[in-house]
Amino acid sequence: MGILNLTEDSFYDGGKHNSISLALKQTEKMLKEGAFFIDVGAASSKPGSPIITADEEKKKLLPVLEKLIQEYPSVHFSIDTYNSSVAQATLEMGASMINDISGGQIDPQIRETTAHFKAPYIIMHMQGTPETMQIQPHYEALLQEVKLELIQKVEKATASGINDILIDPGFGFGKTIQHNFELLKSLALFTDLNCPILIGVSRKSMIYKVLKGSAATALNGTTALHAWALERGATVLRVHDVKEAKECIDLWAALN
Repeated sequence: MGILNLTEDSFYDGGKHNSISLALKQTEKMLKEGAFFIDVGAASSKPGSPIITADEEKKKLLPVLEKLIQEYPSVHFSIDTYNSSVAQATLEMGASMINDISGGQIDPQIRETTAHFKAPYIIMHMQGTPETMQIQPHYEALLQEVKLELIQKVEKATASGINDILIDPGFGFGKTIQHNFELLKSLALFTDLNCPILIGVSRKSMIYKVLKGSAATALNGTTALHAWALERGATVLRVHDVKEAKECIDLWAALN
């Protein structure tokens, strides 16, 4: 899954793809490198980011998505949103899937909307909201709490009529570096939820803070974590660098 950020302030590629021409160019590049999904987002979810309104999100997202779908009608576009009316508008336009960082917590109606279109739905774990999630995140029992919340959200999504659900442990969303590595180490514990597991560790601070670098220098570390995630049951890699991730997947597949 290639990441297409339309935001100005994303932690790694903010402002790089926030015009129609730039978005088309980046999408073409990721597809040539082997992306199966393109995950399009217009609402920043980096730590400290406020929740934005559906109208703000649509203003940034819909004109770009319209051109993307016109140019690449057979491509699977995933929409990174927590607003049900944004999900409604984008699925009507031809998007394939909804990627909700809140798993229905911010706008519960998004579950019914997604179900209406018989679209797949990605449920992520997040403690708090993007604005508050990294203010001293704390767990009594990390693995059990994350798994229980994902189970509960999967049950709600299923009850709403969604048939195809993916889960995302939410690396960096209300977690310390230690929490992130504990989740990655024990990723196999989530396989018995019988949902494909998506992971998003691409160029995140859990990598570059350990390596004393920056997001710009975190590609090699990203690839290493991708290999370990695949070995522990990950199914989808959400990435900035498609070529390297696809190579990692192909080599892992050769081993298996």
